[in-house]
Amino acid sequence: MTKPRVVSREEWIEARKAHLEREKALDRERDALSQERRSLPRVQVEDYQFHGPVGPVRLSELFAGHSQLIVQHFMFGRDWEAGCPSCSFWADGYDKITVHLNHRDVAFAAVSSAPIAKLVAYRRRMGWVFPWVSAAGCSFNRDFGVTFSESDLADGTGVYNFGTTTAAGQEMPGTSVFVQEKKGRILHTYSTYARGLDRLNAAYHFLDMVPKGRDEEGLPWPQAWVRRHDEYGT
Repeated sequence: MTKPRVVSREEWIEARKAHLEREKALDRERDALSQERRSLPRVQVEDYQFHGPVGPVRLSELFAGHSQLIVQHFMFGRDWEAGCPSCSFWADGYDKITVHLNHRDVAFAAVSSAPIAKLVAYRRRMGWVFPWVSAAGCSFNRDFGVTFSESDLADGTGVYNFGTTTAAGQEMPGTSVFVQEKKGRILHTYSTYARGLDRLNAAYHFLDMVPKGRDEEGLPWPQAWVRRHDEYGT
């Protein structure tokens, strides 16, 4: 990358205004894409049963009186002792906004493969408040393409992100959206995976504005620098 020049304020304004036109064009395209996303067809899903902190919890109950539900597929395997550092990075960003989502008729919950006792303990450690349930014993995570068996990975059938790539491990991240009709039918409207999750991470958007950007070039993998928020400096 060519090192940016140091110029006069007038020249900087001109360069910034030219870039602003491209930003505006991207915003308009993003608005159109978002409208198209909201207009996608929908498919009915079953009322899955999860394990919650005080007992069984149905998918329908996660709506908590709202008509729309966002589910974060949080990577936390059955035998893991802690949640994925990268998923935890995302969780730090969405934990405190759930109250705002609720006031726009949107519920939010995380779903993981780990036993509920591990999820409760980890959420307490991290200081989070968002609802979190365990999918242990049900097919939810497999049905939504975020949990894979060893045989899936071994024979290449563990396809991820609608078949565009191969799963890198038994647990993968994603976000899914549901709507519940007045008669109770639950419809799946949208899911996103891989780089589609970038737009849900506020920290990355801030980093994209600074001169060094995400500063991930040369790392073993892009998020090799990420730690759980209580592990930095240790």
